Amino acid sequence: MLMRALHAEKIKLRRTPVWLAFVLLPVLPAVIGTFNYLANLGLLKSDWESLWTQHTLFFCYFFLPALLGVYCAYLWRLEHLDHNWNRVMTVPMPVWSLCLSKFLVALGLLAGTVLWQGVLFILGGLLAGIRVPIPWLQVMDWLACGFLGGAAVLSLQLFLSLFIRSFAVPVAIALAGGIGGLMATTQGWGLFFPYALLSLGMRANNPNRVLEYPAFFVSCAAFTLLFLVLSVMFIRRRDVKSE
Repeated sequence: MLMRALHAEKIKLRRTPVWLAFVLLPVLPAVIGTFNYLANLGLLKSDWESLWTQHTLFFCYFFLPALLGVYCAYLWRLEHLDHNWNRVMTVPMPVWSLCLSKFLVALGLLAGTVLWQGVLFILGGLLAGIRVPIPWLQVMDWLACGFLGGAAVLSLQLFLSLFIRSFAVPVAIALAGGIGGLMATTQGWGLFFPYALLSLGMRANNPNRVLEYPAFFVSCAAFTLLFLVLSVMFIRRRDVKSE
């Protein structure tokens, strides 16, 4: 049943405007970050690390949270339209399969977004004239930990988009969450705020920051599991139906 649900979700994503956001939105912070780097060469002396601070300055706090909000809102969008909830709830499929399939598809979109960000970062550095070797291990660490932090945000946003029928409201919450993540990180509470896990994992604005890996992994796993369970419980205990 899970494979059928995954196949259905993939069909829904074909020829959708989500792919336009997937391609274009990460380009904006990459362009802005590269130009900021070039404009401040007198202050930014660490080559790839300095470029990374400029790329993640806006991406982790504004663009990526909003983009994840778009992914999750769209994945529940069709269920909220017409009478699709009524049809979904009559299909002999476990609720957990429905929720897990949407989460796995969202994870695929997140993985593609993170890899695309990495490509744009490398291209930005080459175009900016950085000639020192690319720190591949560091880049992979930043991207991998950013992916784990993003998984927690996806789980939360899927839960919100499940019961908020509006498309725009969950996206606005994600954007506000990204800004709140900046505040939580500066106060030292990043591990306890899901949206802050993105910037913590990617070491936004501070690529040399020491990450407490065990605590970070536990926080990502705990938030991811928590909101997936809440989504399943919500559908099981509430009379979910289309308007």
